Amino acid sequence: MSNNGKIALVTGAGTGIGKAVALALASAGYTTVVTGRRAEPLEEVVKEAGNGAVAIPSDITDEASVAALFGEIKNRFGRLDVLFNNAGVNAPNVNIEDLPFAQWKAVIDTNVTGVFLCTQAAFRIMKDQKPMGGRIINNGSISAVMPRPNSAPYTASKHAVLGLTRSTALDGRKYDIACGQIDIGNTETPMAAKMKSGVLQPDLSIKVEPTFDVKHVADAVVHMANLPLDANVLQMTIMATKMPLVGRG
Repeated sequence: MSNNGKIALVTGAGTGIGKAVALALASAGYTTVVTGRRAEPLEEVVKEAGNGAVAIPSDITDEASVAALFGEIKNRFGRLDVLFNNAGVNAPNVNIEDLPFAQWKAVIDTNVTGVFLCTQAAFRIMKDQKPMGGRIINNGSISAVMPRPNSAPYTASKHAVLGLTRSTALDGRKYDIACGQIDIGNTETPMAAKMKSGVLQPDLSIKVEPTFDVKHVADAVVHMANLPLDANVLQMTIMATKMPLVGRG
């Protein structure tokens, strides 16, 4: 496994999409830093990834924890080339009038505030390093453009991520920081396991939905990461071909 000299950070890297992307980036030659709240799964990812991968547990909803994470990256490596803002949570699939405020706040804190804090910290490193610049890739979701029933917190958070992606892409130009978003629909991870038993549809029926291999998501993120900084995928959708997105509603 060769090393390309670039440093990548993946949030929410202990399982699912984050783990798949971290492993793919390591295979592509990146020294990959993985972060999340639980140290044990991160260490397992590091062992599997090799290529100098490092685990640094953190809580991306906490400003001080994010500052410590990026401070350690800067101290260890002196730079950051790619940030994959992947960490995210969902809320129970309940009627909006029955959703506890604490669950709303938990989704917004992780999916929106966490992305902002990590983006801000990445900017501070990327704009001062030599060569200047870097790439930020946000995990958006199909829900960034189209809701599911009873999904107000998650849908609102992912619409907000799209706004952050576009603002980051604009504000990063002066620092050679490119920002794009990958919207993922029904990739096969533990979070999507419910698709196989049936999920609520807009007509209130329950239907099984198709999924696809998470490897294709990881490959897409690596493609985005490997682009030169004068080229950018602003928004990409990768989804199970037959999932009921087109025509939803």
